[in-house]
Amino acid sequence: MVKETNAEKAVAGEASSSSRRRRKRQRLPSVAEDEGRVTASVNGNVESDEVIPEARSGTLLDLDLLDCPVCCQALTQHVFQCDNGHIACSSCCLKLRNKCPACTLPIGNHRCRIMERIVEAVTVPCPNAKHGCTKKFSYGKELAHEKECSFALCYCPSPNCNYAGVYKDLYSHYDANHKDTSKRFVCGTLHNTFLCTDSKISVLQEYRDGPLVVVQCFEVAQGMSVTVNCIAPSAQRVGKFSYSLTYSMGRHTVTFGSAEMNRIQKVSFQTPEDDFMSIPSYLIAPSIVKNLHICIRRLEEEEVEEEASEEEEEVEEEANEEEEEEEEVEEEANEEEEEEEEDEVVNNVRRSTREKKVNSRYQNKVK
Repeated sequence: MVKETNAEKAVAGEASSSSRRRRKRQRLPSVAEDEGRVTASVNGNVESDEVIPEARSGTLLDLDLLDCPVCCQALTQHVFQCDNGHIACSSCCLKLRNKCPACTLPIGNHRCRIMERIVEAVTVPCPNAKHGCTKKFSYGKELAHEKECSFALCYCPSPNCNYAGVYKDLYSHYDANHKDTSKRFVCGTLHNTFLCTDSKISVLQEYRDGPLVVVQCFEVAQGMSVTVNCIAPSAQRVGKFSYSLTYSMGRHTVTFGSAEMNRIQKVSFQTPEDDFMSIPSYLIAPSIVKNLHICIRRLEEEEVEEEASEEEEEVEEEANEEEEEEEEVEEEANEEEEEEEEDEVVNNVRRSTREKKVNSRYQNKVK
């Protein structure tokens, strides 16, 4: 047998000692055991002499490290690296024609697997977590949620007011601090409003600190543009309204409407490019836009009405089907009665013929 050299023995000793340290590290009591809980194995059996290592977690102090150094956007699948270790996202590799911007070496052929795993493993809270949102997402996906988060900040439309908060808190704030009973609206009813050309804004609020609807006018070359927006985040079942807008001046009438009202988080005074009612200049008074009528409807109510109408239609259809079935049953009963009557007539004819034959035979016998 070949004798082992000292180097081989040393390597073997280090390997065995490292494995012992690794096993010893895994056998350290976990936090769950310290608190009196038991850690179970994969198959559900509890082993007293072996503890399954729990998933470790850490803190990343700089989330910018998970962004592409070229476009500064969040890294997603796939991440590529050059031979010098510089990384870039797949879209940047295509834009750079597979040439590393840091060292000009080729990039886009070799993926950085470890970076992809790190990005996939990192979870971040919603940017609105401090306002109450409890959802968490993989890094980079929280931005898409932020646009539809119901806890996104909305800003007070009142001039010289810097309040910002969750939409429900904003509605209560406006009702408590900027209440105007003349600018209350009730869904489904026609409301008269007016716009002064100097302020160019009118804020309507539904009764009982309800949603805020902002009506704005913008002077343009052809006359004036009027927009209607609801201050609310773009979350589902929040601030969903439809509206119809009518402006009349003398014999002229301008109408406009939308099946779903736009939702904004902050009032903007930039001239709109779409979703506005255009009023010609010859129909506008010098200092005020009056005779403006708006009807706001909640989409949920419309859906309920549609469902009710659909249910009524279904009930009518069922009633019609039942009537048709009853008519069919009556027709079948009438047909059966007719058949029974025909059978009785046939039987009577047969009986009479038999009786005639019997009588004729009897008479012949008598003769």
